[in-house]
Order: sequence, then C-alpha cells, then structure tokens
Amino acid sequence: MPFPVRAALAFAVLSLSAPAAVAATITVVGEARVAAEPDSALVSSGVVTQGKTAADALAANSKAVSALIEALKGAGVAPRDLATSNFSLQPQYAMPQPNSREAPRLVGFEVTNSVRVKVAQLDQLGKLLDQMVQAGANQTSGLVFTLSDRAQLEQQARTAAVKDAMAQAEAVAAAAGLKLVRIVSVTPESNSSVPMLRAPMMMKAEAARMAVPVEAGEVEVQARATLVYDAEPR
Repeated sequence: MPFPVRAALAFAVLSLSAPAAVAATITVVGEARVAAEPDSALVSSGVVTQGKTAADALAANSKAVSALIEALKGAGVAPRDLATSNFSLQPQYAMPQPNSREAPRLVGFEVTNSVRVKVAQLDQLGKLLDQMVQAGANQTSGLVFTLSDRAQLEQQARTAAVKDAMAQAEAVAAAAGLKLVRIVSVTPESNSSVPMLRAPMMMKAEAARMAVPVEAGEVEVQARATLVYDAEPR
C-alpha cells in the first residue's frame, strides 16, 4: 500500500541564454515528503555506578549490566538485537572551596555502560522500558522510532519528487510560451527523516504497575530531485 505524500514543493529557473538550436533551458527542483507509522524502535539505556576505586565501580557496573541484559533476553529480546553502545570510566573529583589553593581531590570513579536495544514489537515497548528500569537501568540516552523497510518509503518519496518537478516544468514552460523538448539531466538528492507526532500510545498495564506511556508518531522521509529540460517556442 503506498504511503501518503504529505506535501510537495518546487522552484524553477528559466534560462533564455541557450544556443540557437535550443530556445531555452528550464531547471526545476521538486520536493516530496512521505510519512508512515514506525514499526520498530531503538532504545539506548544502561547503568551508571560509582565506587571508591575503579575496580569497585567496574565490578558493580558489570554486575548490574549483566542483570539488565538477562532481563532483556527474558523479556523476549533476541541477542542479535542487543549491542553495547557506550562504555566509559571516569575519575570523580571533589572541588575545593572558592579561593582555596587546594587541588581537586580524587574521591572515586564512575562507570557508564549502555546497551542499544532494537524493539521489533512496538506494542511491547512501554512494558519493556518499565522492565529495564526494574532490572537496574538508571540512564537512557535515546529513543528513536524506525522503519524495517525504509527503502520502500525512500523510493516513494523520490518518485513523488520527480513527478512534482515534471509538473512544475510543464507549468513554467506554459507560462513562458514554451514547450518542453527533452530532459537533459535528472539529479536526485539525499533523503532526511523527520519525526511526526500523533496521539499518545499508552502501553498495557501489568498488575498494579502502569507501563511507560510512549508516543510513536510517524517517520517522515523527504526527497528532492532536480530536472533540467531543453525547451523551444510553441
């Protein structure tokens, strides 16, 4: 089923300084945006721990992250959908009082370990987020909604952008008293993704707990295409 095209824009440039064999060239830029509801998500979440020594902080963090990973696997997340996204170990200092000549004092270490999780079933996302917190996750650095078949959406956007540019060329040629002879070049441009929010998506409550409310919104792909035509008088 084709995705709805949200909007289309274009502009045209008419050049009358072409060689005698060609009366003019017309350059048009078409733009189209196509949107669809996402069918998957990427979540980056992890554990931050502190300790007096680097070994203490690392040991506590490793234990907590191992428990988090086991909880995710127990919730049905496949091992291929789990990947470490960030790891850091940083010293922690106590800063001296203002105007003091004392140097900052080392008081411990902090370890951060984050896991990127691909969620293939969005109706389980809210419940999964709640389970991650219950398993010990105390940091979340991102939640991105995605499409498993983004290529299809991009192709529809490119096709719509080319059609929009062609319609613009016809309109410009007619307004200038010209007719289009042939397409000299077609240049597609890169796509971009923009989140579009829709109604809040509340996840199923489990027992006395309410799963995290999540807005999936829509994923929007934008495409542009530049067409150059040779034109001549009607």
